Amino acid sequence: MTTAVSSELSVELRGFRRVQRLAYECAEAVAARLEPGVTEREAARMQRDWLRERGVRDWFHLPFAWFGDRTAFAGFRVPLQFFPTDRELAPGMPFILDMAPVHEGYTADIGYAGSLGANPVQDRLLADLEAHRELILREVRERRSLREIYEDVDRLMVRQGYANRHRAYPFGVIAHKVDRVKERRWAPHLFGFGTQSLKGLLADALHGHREGWSPLWSPYRFSDHPPRPGLWAVEPHLGFRGTGAKFEEILVVTDSKDPEESAFWLDDELPHVRRWAEEK
Repeated sequence: MTTAVSSELSVELRGFRRVQRLAYECAEAVAARLEPGVTEREAARMQRDWLRERGVRDWFHLPFAWFGDRTAFAGFRVPLQFFPTDRELAPGMPFILDMAPVHEGYTADIGYAGSLGANPVQDRLLADLEAHRELILREVRERRSLREIYEDVDRLMVRQGYANRHRAYPFGVIAHKVDRVKERRWAPHLFGFGTQSLKGLLADALHGHREGWSPLWSPYRFSDHPPRPGLWAVEPHLGFRGTGAKFEEILVVTDSKDPEESAFWLDDELPHVRRWAEEK
């Protein structure tokens, strides 16, 4: 990590970083086990089982897996289409694993893109995501409004020749706030989302509505405000002719006047960041 803040992360930020690393470790472990014939449902269950074996009992949302043109959300119209299906993985097919575990009260929400064997199109998408990570951090530090940054991400995608696929998410979000979650022995979920996390997001939404901000980073008017201090799970998602790729990781926003300390990625030791470094 490169900022002054990052060298002395608070106890709380170290907790969020631990669970984010755990989630990416899960993604890499499951990706290594994927083979022809594995279904999205099986891949999602592999993520759940791996994390539960390591103490995860609650979720912001249960794991997802998307294969083939579903990585670009081809034909997605309703929320139920996001859930894992019996789509089988085949050689050369792209995939995305997406999971949001809660561990020891800390939340992560990550996205991991790869392919079963060579896929030059997705390789290009993954390489071009680096510019989005840089743009988002730079403009958050400039305190541009979330809506403006969203529009600049859109414009960058157009220049690169890609389609915006995070617009297919509910409310078209590119990011959402994440917070601590109270640990409970029994952690129910509703429509794939942990009820404790949903309560926290709803409380943020109500509180923000009164103060003129939103915990959802979208292209709509309710996101037309500067970045709110806190932790944001950010996921730019590119699509090109039935192939999709994204990363998702936590961006820390503070109220510091120092540009580098005002916003920084929680962790630079992540698979996509290492990949970009190796390609240079």
